[in-house]
Amino acid sequence: MSILCRVDDKFVPLYRVMWVAATPHFCGEEDCTREGFYEVRLEQGESVWANDKERNEMTKRLEQWQGGLGPPDGEPGESQW
Repeated sequence: MSILCRVDDKFVPLYRVMWVAATPHFCGEEDCTREGFYEVRLEQGESVWANDKERNEMTKRLEQWQGGLGPPDGEPGESQW
């Protein structure tokens, strides 16, 4: 698996990702060009903006890279956060 994930026209290293927005951006400004896109926050205060497909791919890649989120709810032996 590659440590790079494409967002917009950039190949982003997974280790630079701090968080991925759960909801699309909405600020209400008339001239905003990022409404409907998901913010992917990178280290050092940088951000890239992803569409639905790119956001889903980024979260999938991050989960795979970190070994997944564990067993589904309800399985024996599962620890609660």
